Formats: sequence, structure tokens, C-alpha cells
Amino acid sequence: MTADNDLINLYSTRILALASDIPHTERLATPDATVKRRAPLCGSTVTVDLCVNDGEITDYGQDVKACALGQAAASVVGANIIGRNRQEIERARDQLRDMLKNDGPTPSAPFEGLEVLRPAQSFRNRHASILLAIEASLEAMTQAENASCA
Repeated sequence: MTADNDLINLYSTRILALASDIPHTERLATPDATVKRRAPLCGSTVTVDLCVNDGEITDYGQDVKACALGQAAASVVGANIIGRNRQEIERARDQLRDMLKNDGPTPSAPFEGLEVLRPAQSFRNRHASILLAIEASLEAMTQAENASCA
């Protein structure tokens, strides 16, 4: 397969559909935590706001300025993040990273939709952008938990 075909497959119809329909794109007025992450190689950014109650995310907002792959990942994360706890987000992050870097299994439910990003495995320069939303969410969750313990 040529490099051009690889890129065509990478930007599949499903990835582009997810990128065009990102949920929770409104920032929260009074979040428990806010985290902005940037992928240094491409400049993509994701800012996440979230509210936490009893260890679970109860509200979520995100501002995504990323490539289609980062947007697609943010779409899947945003659609599934409410109701999740830190351990579930951490597991999803680790599974996504393993899928991209080591051809590991698809992330488990409810983040199995990240499977659509499997074709990006050979495009290592895109991995940081794909991981932005889940990493920002995990960092914000950790901040919110630490703030509630203070």
C-alpha cells in the first residue's frame, strides 16, 4: 500500500464524521478543574473542564483545536466521559496508548469507539494529538479529586 493510500485510510469517513460532531463543546461556567493540553509537534490543543461528585464526572466541557484525528478522539471521549471515574479514564488512556504504540487491543467499553483511530498506529507524529482529550480529562479529574480533599 502506498503512503497516499495510507493517508486516505487514516482519514476515513467515520473519523471525519466524529470530528465534525464533537459533543460537550461548551466550556463549563464553574468547573471543579480545567486543564489545557497541547501536542508540541502539531500544535493541537484541547481544553477540558469538568465537574466531579463522589468520584465520578458529572459535567464536562471541551474546547478542541486539533487535527481531525484529535477531534475524533475528543468526540469519542466526550460522548462517554460523564459518569466515569478516574480509574476508568486512566484505563482508557493506557489502552489507547497501547493500541497506538504496540498494536494492543481496542480500549474497553465505553471507550471502544477509539478503535476507529487504529489506522493511526503507523503515524507516530499523530499520537500526541489523539491522546490529548483523554490525557487532559485524566489530569483534570486528578486535580478535581485533589481539590476536594484539600
